[in-house]
Amino acid sequence: MNKGTFFELLILSSGKKKTVLVRLSMGQFKSKITGSGPGIPQANPEEGPPRYSSHHFDSSINPSFTISGMSSASGQKDSNMEPRKTSIYNTIDTAPQLEYYANTLPHQEIKIRPSLDVLRKTFEEVEAENAAADDATADDEEPQGPEGKPPTRFGWFIAVWMRCMLNIWGVILFLRLTWITSQAGIVLSLVIIAMAVSVTTTTALSISAIATNGRVKSGGTYFMISRTLGPELGASIGLIFSIANALAVALHTVGFSEVVRDLMRGYGTIMVDALNDVRIIGVVTVTILLFITFGGMDWEAKAQIFFFIVLMASFADYLVGTLIPPSLQKKSQGFFGYNKDVFIENLTPNWRGPDGNFFRQFAIFFPACTGILSGANISGDLKDPSTAIPKGTLMAIFCTTLSYVVIVVTSGASVVRDASGNMTDLMTGNSTDGCLGPACKLGWNFTKCVQSQACSEGLANYSQVMGLMSGSYYLIVAGIFAATLSSALGFLVSAPKIFQCLCKDNVYPYIIFFAKGYGKNNEPLRGYILTYLIAVAIILVAQLNIIAPIISNFFLCSYALINLSCFHASLVNSPGWRPAFKYYNKWTALYGALASIALMFAFTWWAALITWTVISLLFLYIAYLKKPNVNWGSSIQASSYNMALSFSVSLTDVNDHVKNFRPQCLVMTGPPQQRPALVDFVGCFTKHVSLMICGNIIMEPEKQTPFQDSTDQYVKWLNKRKVRSFYTQFTADSLRDGVRYLIQASGLGKLKPNTLVLGFKSNWMESSPKSIEDYIHAIYDTFDSKYCLCILRMMDGLDITDHSDFKENQGFEPDEAIENNDHQLPEKESANDTSENINSDQIKTVFKNSGGKKTIDIYWIADDGGLILLVPYLLTRRKCWRSGKIRVFILGDEENIEESRDAMIALLKRFRIDVTEVVVMTDTERSPQSKNMNRFLESVAPYRLYDEQQEGVSVQELKQKEPWKISDKQLEAFRLKSERKVRLNEIIRRNSQNTTLVLVSLPVPHGNCPSALYIAWLDALTCGLHCPVVLVRGNQENVLTFYCQ
Repeated sequence: MNKGTFFELLILSSGKKKTVLVRLSMGQFKSKITGSGPGIPQANPEEGPPRYSSHHFDSSINPSFTISGMSSASGQKDSNMEPRKTSIYNTIDTAPQLEYYANTLPHQEIKIRPSLDVLRKTFEEVEAENAAADDATADDEEPQGPEGKPPTRFGWFIAVWMRCMLNIWGVILFLRLTWITSQAGIVLSLVIIAMAVSVTTTTALSISAIATNGRVKSGGTYFMISRTLGPELGASIGLIFSIANALAVALHTVGFSEVVRDLMRGYGTIMVDALNDVRIIGVVTVTILLFITFGGMDWEAKAQIFFFIVLMASFADYLVGTLIPPSLQKKSQGFFGYNKDVFIENLTPNWRGPDGNFFRQFAIFFPACTGILSGANISGDLKDPSTAIPKGTLMAIFCTTLSYVVIVVTSGASVVRDASGNMTDLMTGNSTDGCLGPACKLGWNFTKCVQSQACSEGLANYSQVMGLMSGSYYLIVAGIFAATLSSALGFLVSAPKIFQCLCKDNVYPYIIFFAKGYGKNNEPLRGYILTYLIAVAIILVAQLNIIAPIISNFFLCSYALINLSCFHASLVNSPGWRPAFKYYNKWTALYGALASIALMFAFTWWAALITWTVISLLFLYIAYLKKPNVNWGSSIQASSYNMALSFSVSLTDVNDHVKNFRPQCLVMTGPPQQRPALVDFVGCFTKHVSLMICGNIIMEPEKQTPFQDSTDQYVKWLNKRKVRSFYTQFTADSLRDGVRYLIQASGLGKLKPNTLVLGFKSNWMESSPKSIEDYIHAIYDTFDSKYCLCILRMMDGLDITDHSDFKENQGFEPDEAIENNDHQLPEKESANDTSENINSDQIKTVFKNSGGKKTIDIYWIADDGGLILLVPYLLTRRKCWRSGKIRVFILGDEENIEESRDAMIALLKRFRIDVTEVVVMTDTERSPQSKNMNRFLESVAPYRLYDEQQEGVSVQELKQKEPWKISDKQLEAFRLKSERKVRLNEIIRRNSQNTTLVLVSLPVPHGNCPSALYIAWLDALTCGLHCPVVLVRGNQENVLTFYCQ
């Protein structure tokens, strides 16, 4: 140790963590690094130690070192490992590194920082563990195969900016924007553009914030929404958004088909008719696009670049064409160049036909803005999604908005709404009498076609006005082809990738088939085929104005949820919400969400209603039926915490009132699955009513049990059993200490237990006196803490691992009458009825049995505040106990039986608790049967001191050594109390042999009552019954009231 220094390294080998000790001989190390080498600072003893930086070591230099537990042959294998940065506190304690915070990194193994256990171990312990690990895993090493070719990744310019522009510029731009201008006028058209852009811009800001709040994987919009709002809403909108993208493929394909059909008709070519020609061309086109997508993202990206170049050329052609003086033929079609009169005329709206209203025009235009998520939808194919998505999306919105404004203004300033296309409408004179429209001042009279509504040209009648205004019509046609095909191709790629991510999450059944990917880019070929089939079905509609509003509805729904995701995450203000993109605001996101929802109903209210109904049904399916086992750290989880914290804090200001009393139970279950009856009993009257905490005390040698793992396991078991309970565990030296710790530490503010629930110690006669003392003193501590107390005794004990067969409880038999005989025992169940339940993870107990007639007997011996009445009342509010009957047994004498019964009935009526019978017990003061009393004395005999047998030792000295034992004096002093307990048990067995559940007032012992005597009393009270018995004691404060204030 004095000749070298030990360093500790954490090495990952074949997916397993290994901690090794490294002895670096400083002389050898110095001889290696003092030579000239790039990246190695020279260490001069006079200058002090060298400075350390991230480039301190060069990978080309390998200092010689010896690794404990590893052969030198592995040196070449690990020569490419990066040097580990360590903390100055400990050589194995690592400095902050990116790899420890990343779930997955491409082509790298997951690195795990050393645990606290490893950091606290000595060198000798680590070395011994590594030696054992080397022996166990010497044959586990497998040769690593060659790495495959990495997938293709794209930057922001091509994959986001260009893709978004291509998808935004679509069929609406070339075939409907000028028509919308004729209907709404220039002013309202700009308003429509502004409203649409306000929604898309706020959505882009929201998606930018979400995209920069962590690493974004494949799945695009669905991935971002689901990881922000959770699987319930995320999966719902993921399915809707996938369908919307598939419908968008059909929309742009139909637009392309209309242009091709018109060109064919110009040359006199008609295949069937106008509608069927669109269908035929559309199906052929989308089939060709499908084969392009089969070529992978590389081919698709190249095709998009080509389309983008064609579009730029067509825009340049359009702008140049507006400056060229129009020919007479173009004037006959309504194009006169820039003109003030035409501009003024087109400023105001001129609604026509069934689509002649503002919101209908808005609905038709809105798909022209729906391509903003095209870049986000392929987030898995981006080099840096958090940078590319905000930059590319916002720039694309700005450029496309500018192009829309230019087209609306230029077309509205140079083309009249109606024109005939006939050269004969040219006016030869100067008279304009009877001439209508701005064309009159320009020498053209289109009045005849306007009045007859037979005009076929102009903004309102000709869908390809941009081609009319351009320098070259065919360049505009090429632009239309590029815009429609690029949009259709983009959506054909986006829809399957979103759907593939949804399928991988396995949220919905029967769709996992489409999760499989192919090739280096994990292409969803099956999803491509599904999208193709959906698109073909919609193409057969062949009506652009019908398809557009439906798509607008779906996209608006997606935008609403994206904005809602951003707003909710910002509102919750979770520490994990730290987007790198700062130019967003939660109120703009809220505006975007509300505006999207409002526009959905303004466009087509019935489609909006159907869309939200479908989303609601999908949400309910995920939330209440499917319940996927995923944890994405959603804002819904964060808001649940915020709400719980806020309500818990505000609850501290609420004063306690007897009307609001709830039995908030701390249940000493131990491992809950070992005592399901105790869990079910408390769960029956606390579910949806009050607090329940399952407590587990871990004593030696159980302290070494992994703490967190067992907690997770027990919580899952409780959730699977549908028990609404917390679980907590404490380490303690004894049961009494553990109960005391839990009583003091459990709960939060007013959400604190007020009732302790224990299982009866049925094996007390076989247990050590110390364990009995612990158990009874835990009860004493409960009373001292002013807690209520319930002790449950089952006929065969609580721990299901201790018994292999169960006795049948006659109280559950619906029809058979059993005689009330003290000596009659019920028949045993067959082995087939119980063996399956014992081996089952979720055994069914009597408290969850919903069959048979149930009777609850209450032996209200002592007034404790009414808890013994409240617990069975809460039980009868549950479905499986709702038809149960409640009987109340009270003390009385023969002279006043009727008065006692009437007084109790009146009290119960004031408490508004329905009981079927009140029984007055008049024979409780009789002496018990001798055999039963003898059995009691036999049970306490091992714990007696027998004063006459003690020679030379005082009873006080023996009591100090063994305080649980019973002296003759104490036994005699408490003899009458003992007889009362035995006699009461005889009465209970006589009256409640076939009862489903019995509740008895728990006696409170005096301070000088020995532990063994007290537990013998509890045993005597509850023995001989084959139904659950609960000993109940309140804290002597009212839990029931008949007042309303």
